[in-house]
Amino acid sequence: MDWYKIDPLDVLLFREAKPFSPGEGARAKGQFPPMPSVVFQALRTATPTAQPHPEFLGVFLLDGDNTLWLPTPKDLIGVKRRTKDDLPNERTESWRRLTRLVPCETLESWESVCYSQESLPPMVPPSLNGEEYVSGSPKPWMKASALSAYLCGNSHFAADNFTDNPWDIQVLPHTHIEDGTRQVQDEEGFFTEVATRLKPGWSLVARVQLLGLPDEPFVVRLGGEGHRAIVSKLKATKNDTDGLDCLNLLWKQALPDVLEPGLFAYLLTPGLAETAEQVYGLYPQAWRDCLLGCVGDRQLWWGGVAKKNRRKVRTKNGLEELEEKSFALQPQYAFAPPGTVYLFNSKSIQLTRLQSTFRHLLPITQDKPWWETFRKLNYGKLLWGRR
Repeated sequence: MDWYKIDPLDVLLFREAKPFSPGEGARAKGQFPPMPSVVFQALRTATPTAQPHPEFLGVFLLDGDNTLWLPTPKDLIGVKRRTKDDLPNERTESWRRLTRLVPCETLESWESVCYSQESLPPMVPPSLNGEEYVSGSPKPWMKASALSAYLCGNSHFAADNFTDNPWDIQVLPHTHIEDGTRQVQDEEGFFTEVATRLKPGWSLVARVQLLGLPDEPFVVRLGGEGHRAIVSKLKATKNDTDGLDCLNLLWKQALPDVLEPGLFAYLLTPGLAETAEQVYGLYPQAWRDCLLGCVGDRQLWWGGVAKKNRRKVRTKNGLEELEEKSFALQPQYAFAPPGTVYLFNSKSIQLTRLQSTFRHLLPITQDKPWWETFRKLNYGKLLWGRR
C-alpha cells in the first residue's frame, strides 16, 4: 500500500447523506473529512482497469511539515489547576494536563448516578484534588506520534500535539429565478450548501493499493459539483516519528490474545457497530458483556448508491449514448465516528478466535454484499492499547 497526498484545487463539497430536496429555507449540511469510500472511488478513476482486490486506509490530515494528524481519542479530558484569578464556574479550553475518562462504577463519588441498566456505565472524569477542575477537551486532531504514546498508556502531552480543524466553512447559496422575472421561484427556488476549504499547507492523505495509479501527480474529481484535486504519491521516511512511518508502526500492532485489565480499542476510521438487525450504534451488542465503557461523539450518517444500471443506446444520428435503466439508493447507516474509545474488562475471552470482530468494527453477519468491500477499505479499523 502506497501513500498519496490529495491537494484540493478549490473548495470541496461533501454533502451529508441525509435525503435532501431544495425548498423554502432548505440547507444541506456538509461532512468533512469525507468518508473513505468517497476518496477511494475518486482515486480509482485514475486506474485503467478495475481492480479485483483493492485496499484503502484513510482519510487523514497532513500538514506542510509532513506531520500526520489523526482524530483525537474521545476519552481524553483537560484538567486545570484552580487559581485565585479564576472566576466562579469558569471553563476554558486551556488545560494544564490531560487525563482519561473512567467508568462511573469505579468511583465512589458517582455511586448515586442513575442510568439505564441496558446501557453501559457513563464515562466520567477521575477523582481530582481540590485545586483541579475539568477545563474542556483537547483539540480534535492529534499527532500520530502522540497517538502512539497514548496507546502505550501515556497521558502527558504538550499542547502542540493537538490542533483545531484546519479548514474553513463556506456557505454556497443556490438561487433559481422565475422565467421572465427577477424573482426567486416560489418552489425549490433557493437553497444553500456547505463547502469546505482546507487551510494553506494542509492536505488530505490516504494509503491505497491500486494497480495502475501514476507515479507522477495526477488530477481527479473529488466530491460534488465537479471540484478537482491534485494527487501526489508520497514516500514514508523511516524512523519519522511524526510522519507516515509512525502510522506504519501502529498498523502492525498485534491484537492481544485475551482481554486484560486496562485493555482498550481506539477507532481509527468510521465503523458500523451493530446493536440489532439493521440498527447501528456506538458499540456492538456482541461486545456488551465485555465492555466497561465507551465514549464517542455524534454518529455519522452515510448511504450511497446501491444499484445503478446503464445501457448503451444508438441515437438517430448513429451515436451511442448511455441511458439510465435503473437506480436505487441503499439505506442510511449510522457510523461510529473516528476517535471513539472502547474500554474492556478482564473477562477471559479469546480474541484471536474473533479476529474479524475485534480488528474491524463491522457487523458480525458477513453475508451482506458490501461487507467485504468495507473490510477492504478498512472501515472501522481498530487500534489496541493498554492504560
